[in-house]
Amino acid sequence: MTDDERQMDRRLERAILQLLESRAPDATICPSDAARAVYAQDDDGWRALMEPARRAARRLVTAGEVEITQAGHAVDPAKARGPIRIRRAR
Repeated sequence: MTDDERQMDRRLERAILQLLESRAPDATICPSDAARAVYAQDDDGWRALMEPARRAARRLVTAGEVEITQAGHAVDPAKARGPIRIRRAR
């Protein structure tokens, strides 16, 4: 992993936590919200950050900071397939 990739990972993790902090305690965000937050341009380049944003969310689950949900229920990040949401750990 390059230094740039590590920096982007940290930016995505911070973006997830900051976005959740700015919302109601029970609110959720999509990984795309974090990808868009760190991608400062107006084109669709943020889409390339979707998988890195999902990985950042998984690391934050491991750290006990957030939960990944599907259909409103916390799920095991390793088993989550399809669209996910991220919320503060409960």
